Amino acid sequence: MTHEAGPETGLEHKFARFGEGVEINDKAGDGLRIEGYASLFGAADQGNDVVETGAYAASLAALKARGGTVKMLWQHDPAQPIGVWDEVREDGRGLFVSGRLLESVEKGREAKALIEAGAIDGLSIGYRTRRATKNDKGQRVLTELELWEVSLVTFPMLPSARVAAKGDVPGAEETLRELAAAFEGARLELARR
Repeated sequence: MTHEAGPETGLEHKFARFGEGVEINDKAGDGLRIEGYASLFGAADQGNDVVETGAYAASLAALKARGGTVKMLWQHDPAQPIGVWDEVREDGRGLFVSGRLLESVEKGREAKALIEAGAIDGLSIGYRTRRATKNDKGQRVLTELELWEVSLVTFPMLPSARVAAKGDVPGAEETLRELAAAFEGARLELARR
């Protein structure tokens, strides 16, 4: 549950719990559909980093301009793509992703089974920091990131982004987000004391 950087590439990973705001739908016919937030703006993670609104904009625009995509990987392993992100975009809340696990890929089938069983519930972004500052709380504020991939992972770093099954109680996702943010704020306050 730590912030990681690859020694040879400088690629960093930021973890987010797969759950709040992420929906799953097995009726898509083309693999398990998942969607939600891989990163939330303004939320301090367990590495004391905060992603600023707009941090992904330049990277997403550059990817689009060259016809590239953000990869969906298993546990940050570039040798194990498990699906495709059909949509990756910023909104006022964070980095929204929507895609599908490919059941024609062995790890895609495994990931689907693990998600459905509740054994895997994390998302993690792989990125390179382009610009960052420190705030008065000693947090690293990430202002520009080069996004490479969003992985399904076992141990996420940002607890406030979670998975919910499609068809759950309307409005429950927003309530869960608010509760998670409140708990995270309380946890950080207690950690400071």
